[in-house]
Amino acid sequence: MNHVKAIGFDLFNTLITVEPQALVEAVARLWGSLREDDIHVEHESFYKAHRRAAIHHIGETRRDGRETHNRFWVSAALDQLGFPVDPDDPRITRAVENYFSAFLEFCRLIPGTESMLDALGKRYRLGLLSNFTHPPAAKSIVDNLGISHFFEALIISGEVGYRKPHPFVFRLLLEKLGVRAEETLYVGDDPEPDIDGACNAGIQAVWTTYVRDRSIPLAPGVASDQLDGPGCRVPRISSWEDLLDLLDGGAPA
Repeated sequence: MNHVKAIGFDLFNTLITVEPQALVEAVARLWGSLREDDIHVEHESFYKAHRRAAIHHIGETRRDGRETHNRFWVSAALDQLGFPVDPDDPRITRAVENYFSAFLEFCRLIPGTESMLDALGKRYRLGLLSNFTHPPAAKSIVDNLGISHFFEALIISGEVGYRKPHPFVFRLLLEKLGVRAEETLYVGDDPEPDIDGACNAGIQAVWTTYVRDRSIPLAPGVASDQLDGPGCRVPRISSWEDLLDLLDGGAPA
């Protein structure tokens, strides 16, 4: 792969994992924040309403690729429970910040990720492209894990308004890295947004199955179910050693 000049990476289940208890803790903090602001909803009812709202809003993103945000889910859930609160209400803003504070505590780098990025950063331009509704939290996670300095481009869907597999975000990655599609690899774990999305943008994709192969729980969320495999035929890796071999001329399955 001598023609490759840049490599883009997905974030969750590709570079990092999230401990399963993160979602439960996040929703508990969200609910607790609302209670502190005198929005007294029953916990279990709110949990179910919030999940329904999240699934609905994430589903809507599949129609046109436009990103959603958690404040809309919280507002919709509260409305279902008889507490109409505008999505831009400061109480919802505080609740969302409390929600994401849990993820900062439960994210972990996949072993060897830092050394892999360090090695590849000497040879390629590196970028990060992640579907994440709340950009400040995503950037804090990357900063806290000590890997933000490896990336010349850091694109979060919630900041740019579209999410993978929409071609806009892949074109933006190429633009920020200053490379053409045929000069770029994109490494991700989720077949539809990551692999099919990259392929449809003309980018060579590499499917990482590190998390699948080790039965590690997917990063918690409403869209954590994945297809069995991508629609396009691409190299598959199960470790960073596989990626390095592929770049040096090997051929992972």
